Amino acid sequence: MTKIHPSAVVEEGAILGEDVTIEAYAYVSKEAKIGNNVTIKQGARILSDTTIGDDSRIFSYAIVGDIPQDISYKDEQKSGVIIGKNVTIREFVTINSGTIKGDGFTRIGDNAFIMAYCHIAHDCILGHNIILANNATLAGHVELGDFCVVGGLTPIHQFVKVGESCMIAGASALSQDIVPFCLAEGNRASIKSLNLVGIRRRFNKDEVDILNKAFKFLFRKGNLKDNAQELFKITQSENVKKMCDFILTTKRGIPVYRGKSNA
Repeated sequence: MTKIHPSAVVEEGAILGEDVTIEAYAYVSKEAKIGNNVTIKQGARILSDTTIGDDSRIFSYAIVGDIPQDISYKDEQKSGVIIGKNVTIREFVTINSGTIKGDGFTRIGDNAFIMAYCHIAHDCILGHNIILANNATLAGHVELGDFCVVGGLTPIHQFVKVGESCMIAGASALSQDIVPFCLAEGNRASIKSLNLVGIRRRFNKDEVDILNKAFKFLFRKGNLKDNAQELFKITQSENVKKMCDFILTTKRGIPVYRGKSNA
């Protein structure tokens, strides 16, 4: 049964699924589409053309779908946010709607866990099973692959791409692209190693060993793109191919660390 507190504002036209809970002083715009078993807690605001998938929770004072912080944005532009299933958005998170520079929508996949005070700017694209720790800040057009983890107090520069199963350490500052399955840290952040904790949770030992050998081949010495081209031709691992293809197609460059961590 859907429960809407008398003090909540749900504009006429909003589409609500079954068993939705909207708590006191929450606001849902007329363009919003709310899935089944979604909870919108006290004071949260769902604005613009925002879709929230089933079983998601929006905590107090989060603002989802407000206009982008982009000086070229015009109010008449149609934009919004698309959020997957089973997503948790904690207190005071801000997720801006997209712009015509993208496809008009900021997108977040299934099973995301977004901790308090995070910011996700316009046109970001986040995959499935993402974790953003407190105060992680994504500028416009950032892309995060599936199973990425971003530590607390970490800003990511606009247009940066982070591959799947990456870990970006807390209190880092990232301005370049991070190859899938890698760990990056520092200000400015650079790749230090494989994200062994993350990949061991997903893959068997044989695949982890293959990724480890690929990492050493790619990063230990020589030119990174030359190494990627060579490895791409001979590897049988689809995950290694993802690493190589990412390196060969990066637009912002790869921050390579040549210190002891890559020995």
